[in-house]
Amino acid sequence: MIAMLRGQLVERGDDTVVVDVAGVGYLVSMSRISLEGLGAEGSDVALRIHTHVREDMIQLFGFLGEEEREAFESLIGLNGVGPKAAMGILSGIEPRELARAVCEEDLARLCLVPGIGKKKAERMVLELKEKLLGLARPSDSGGDDGGRVLKDLRSALSNLGFKTVEIERVVGGFKKKVVEGATLDELVPEALKLLRD
Repeated sequence: MIAMLRGQLVERGDDTVVVDVAGVGYLVSMSRISLEGLGAEGSDVALRIHTHVREDMIQLFGFLGEEEREAFESLIGLNGVGPKAAMGILSGIEPRELARAVCEEDLARLCLVPGIGKKKAERMVLELKEKLLGLARPSDSGGDDGGRVLKDLRSALSNLGFKTVEIERVVGGFKKKVVEGATLDELVPEALKLLRD
């Protein structure tokens, strides 16, 4: 089983990348949020990998960190959620926020994610709460990762009518600024500019 790939990013699509490792190109499916965190073509990358084996094919799913892989593997453990659907869910919500929403039984937040309806959200809470508890805890400490500011920013942008996938694409890039002390009032105009460009 392939657990990690380290090499050069040679090609990127909407939900896949090709990573050249010692002259061999590996096609890897990724979430849109993780794709946003990659450098330009030609840059070096290191991806955590989940190898999915079926009778007729082998697929590689890539993640920038262990948290996303953990969330992905929890999701595919749900009846009726395959790797493609799990990757779709992780394109609409970051792993820690997914874990928090599940552990806090926040069905409204889960239902904002494309591909999750009320029944699936209820099943996720029922079946994944214990599995995702450890993933939800690190950011519950509050200040260090700016979780409250980012949550408020997501809420503000959602109230303005933007889609979850669009919001996550922008918010993911603001983590460093929040840790450095950026406020919600500073981030909202910047986010709106990025979303409207």
